[in-house]
Amino acid sequence: MTTDPYKQLAERLDALPAGYPATEDGAELRVLAALFTPEQAALAAELAPTLEPPAAIAARTGRDAKETATTLKGMARAGLIGAGRAAGGLGYRLLPFAVGFYELQVARLDAELAQRVEDYFQQSMSTALAREPQAHRVIPVNRTVAAGVEVHPYESAAEILAGRKAWGVLDCICRKQKALIGEPCGHPLDVCMAMSDTPGAFDHAPEIRALTLDEALRVLQRAADAGLVHTVGNTRNAVEYICNCCTCSCGILRGMAELGMANVVARSAFVNRADAASCGACGACVEMCSFDALTLGDVVEVNAVRCVGCGACVPVCPEGALALVRRPADEVLAPPEDYDAWGRERMRRQGDK
Repeated sequence: MTTDPYKQLAERLDALPAGYPATEDGAELRVLAALFTPEQAALAAELAPTLEPPAAIAARTGRDAKETATTLKGMARAGLIGAGRAAGGLGYRLLPFAVGFYELQVARLDAELAQRVEDYFQQSMSTALAREPQAHRVIPVNRTVAAGVEVHPYESAAEILAGRKAWGVLDCICRKQKALIGEPCGHPLDVCMAMSDTPGAFDHAPEIRALTLDEALRVLQRAADAGLVHTVGNTRNAVEYICNCCTCSCGILRGMAELGMANVVARSAFVNRADAASCGACGACVEMCSFDALTLGDVVEVNAVRCVGCGACVPVCPEGALALVRRPADEVLAPPEDYDAWGRERMRRQGDK
């Protein structure tokens, strides 16, 4: 058994449903070493993925109770582990790398860490993104769906926001990371959205700016106006974030752009439909599409296989010739009910390989 705390933590993270694949040259260890002290890494490697009081953690791991509580508190403040109410008081838990503690390091991200992340991303991307069920699911904004088409609450970004009790926004760490390695993109930075069922959950969060529901909806619209693709965790319930993604910077969608992986996100239940009679063949929609799903001849044509049903192209059509319609029922795969169900299915599929 290894005694390297970073290797122990890396192996523990890779055992989670989200995964943290190893690389040949240890790039994943260099990322962890930039974020955790050796003592923090050793303790994090022994945390459970569910909330546990510090006294119980100390007893289970054979550590001093006071020192353990102090270390856990500092790690939680740094966004390296999760914290919340557990039986008997405040509890702590292990977070996955992404979506997890990495996104909470936006304030700590500098050029050196950004390059370490890029090195790891380039080596691990194909392995991480190939795991199923996919980590992210595309959802459209309602105004891009054709009138009269049924939209379930978990399929609508606006409905997902409206169903929660606290909202927040933080800078996109993917765009900041790319900018720090000299590859910036022009998309908005402050559009990564967090949600919670606990009122006031983000009022004192160090990296997240609390929003009202109306403010959150405006952030969502601003992202849509910028042509960004809305993705959420691939579950029907307990969605905790909305990522507003681009293929130039997003850690998920870059798999499509750089590796040609067509299945890195679960597509929405919708597909684009073009009205040939209305299409003016201007090409604006083709330029907007991030997935090469549109081609232009005499009129625009939609490749239903490549279309992920995001609707980003719909608002730019001056003739109103595009709209999302529901895919045939046999082409729509309902996402897992919640994160636990998603995790069980991921681990099952991993075990089958």
